[in-house]
Amino acid sequence: MRPHLPLSLSASLALALAACAGPEADAPLAEATASPAPVTEGAWSLDPAASRLAYVSIKAGEVAENNRFDTLSGSVAADGTASLSIELASVSTGVEVRDERMREVFFAVAENPAATVTARLDPARFAGLAVGQSVLRPLTAEVTIKGASAEVETEVLVTRTAADRVLVVSAAPVIVSTDMFGLTDELGELRALAQLPSITPAVPVTFTLAFSRG
Repeated sequence: MRPHLPLSLSASLALALAACAGPEADAPLAEATASPAPVTEGAWSLDPAASRLAYVSIKAGEVAENNRFDTLSGSVAADGTASLSIELASVSTGVEVRDERMREVFFAVAENPAATVTARLDPARFAGLAVGQSVLRPLTAEVTIKGASAEVETEVLVTRTAADRVLVVSAAPVIVSTDMFGLTDELGELRALAQLPSITPAVPVTFTLAFSRG
């Protein structure tokens, strides 16, 4: 008499044979193990919901306050041309009257709605970046505010968090001052309106920018 296999083992064997006979068994192994396209392939767009640009202002010589811009857009082309647009009316200082003064007095957003940042990246320096890997790179960018432009230099930490997602973070704060953009008089107006003894003209800026491909 042929011995009977336990019911659970029989069911397992039946399922295994059915799976081997299915169309999945014919799928090429290369498709299952294909590597994601290199980051240098295609264009990337900023994910504003996952991005942040912030700065710290100092008043009266010792009072530090956190500020940010809530509306950003940007892209990186396949040739390494990168651009970032900052909607100046989206400045957020935590105080409504101060936001209004920043928009109307400092930035004059009616005539100057956006600040821009442009840079040219070398695609070859990022071609081998794999998912989960990070690379630290120097970056020179041109910042334009109210028609005045200045170059800033910093380092960025670029991390490929997924096949089609990259995170760019400032490795250290970028120091930006009002005299770089001819904003010294506007800063004086803010100081007078707020009745402060001083507002420090240099501010550290930090950023986290998330980009998605496609």
